[in-house]
Amino acid sequence: MKTTAVRLYGKKDLRMERFELPPIKDNEILAKVVSDSICMSSYKAANQGTDHKRIPDNVAEHPIIIGHEFAGEIIEVGDKWKSKFQPGQKYSIQPAIYYEEGPVGVLSAPGYSYPHIGGDATYVIIPKDVVEQDCLLPYNGPGFYPASLAEPLSCVIGAMHANYHTTPGSYEHKMEIVDGGKMAILAGVGPMGLAAINYVIHRSNRKPSLLVVTDIDQSRLDRAAEIYPVETAQKNGIEQIYLNTGNVDDPVKSLKNLTDGKGYDDVFVFAPVPSVIEQADAILGFDGCLNFFAGPSNPNLQAKMNFYNVHYAYTHIVGTSGGNMNDMREALEIMSKGLDPAGLVTHIGGLNAVPETTLNLPNIAGGKKLIYTHIDMPLTPISEFAELGKTDPFFAKLAELVTNNNGLWSVEAEEYLLKNATTKTKG
Repeated sequence: MKTTAVRLYGKKDLRMERFELPPIKDNEILAKVVSDSICMSSYKAANQGTDHKRIPDNVAEHPIIIGHEFAGEIIEVGDKWKSKFQPGQKYSIQPAIYYEEGPVGVLSAPGYSYPHIGGDATYVIIPKDVVEQDCLLPYNGPGFYPASLAEPLSCVIGAMHANYHTTPGSYEHKMEIVDGGKMAILAGVGPMGLAAINYVIHRSNRKPSLLVVTDIDQSRLDRAAEIYPVETAQKNGIEQIYLNTGNVDDPVKSLKNLTDGKGYDDVFVFAPVPSVIEQADAILGFDGCLNFFAGPSNPNLQAKMNFYNVHYAYTHIVGTSGGNMNDMREALEIMSKGLDPAGLVTHIGGLNAVPETTLNLPNIAGGKKLIYTHIDMPLTPISEFAELGKTDPFFAKLAELVTNNNGLWSVEAEEYLLKNATTKTKG
């Protein structure tokens, strides 16, 4: 089986190449990749090369396939797994696996560490490391892109589960956000912030009574409010407020006033900015928990924190990086039941768009960049489909489909794309 894949050879050295995959072993699975969502973690890996802890030292001689937020179909199953998986099954992958022996390293992952598996490829071999650790997850929902976005959604789910609170006089930590409490999501209208909003307002078993989402970009706040309107949250018993903290004289005072001065039980920070971190600390209420979600690239990032409140007001701080297996399963389950992550997606492209997109990701505005690996297509903002459609019937139809879905990507749009886009040579 031949595959076409984007491989990493070193710092900022990504190459799209076609090559032969070896025959699968009894404990491996051959799979087709359909979609991959490009993550900032891939940008960091591509720019750091072997300095990244998950990138093997020998990538110059043995390149790895990049991309870790992917979904597709199983093609062929090795004998060991035939009772568990079947050809034709749709799948997603939990990429954060642990491999304790051999050259790959202790902390490894598809998309960082393996020569024959990664999201930016037409076909891959799923190794035993992934399957043995139950990181190959069947997906029974509609389309493919929701399964690609299960990994980023699982990160949000894990963050919610990681928050904790205490009872005065007890050392027992009660994990999770406060049910019926006050929550703030700061700098919260980027891709991951939108995922958090989506999860919070649609969650059935535990939710805040107040959800305040902040940013300093009014256009992004307006778009978030259009995708996830306050009326939807209200129907689910949540008072939701979008607040531009750049337009108020005293953001901390304005935020605390929304809680009658009591502060917030759960505050999530979605930007690695000291002023935002300090703002989060300042709005915590008694026994409040600050979750520093944003992954900083600066290893010396520092911000002030009120330790008087740590001692006397029981305030806490946690950080999470990624979700675990249960978080992934929860993400796939809620999406199979109808939660649509399309609000995260702002750009669509083919495999040919991956190298440039990955290396320049911070400079490309918008949310998630969704790649379909079996097509050739430049990275294209969904917002430009209508203009392109004036001269191209293909984009005209895509524009019609997304317009029918409030300007968002959809399963219908995906199906049309996969049937009508210029396809790559089959493996």
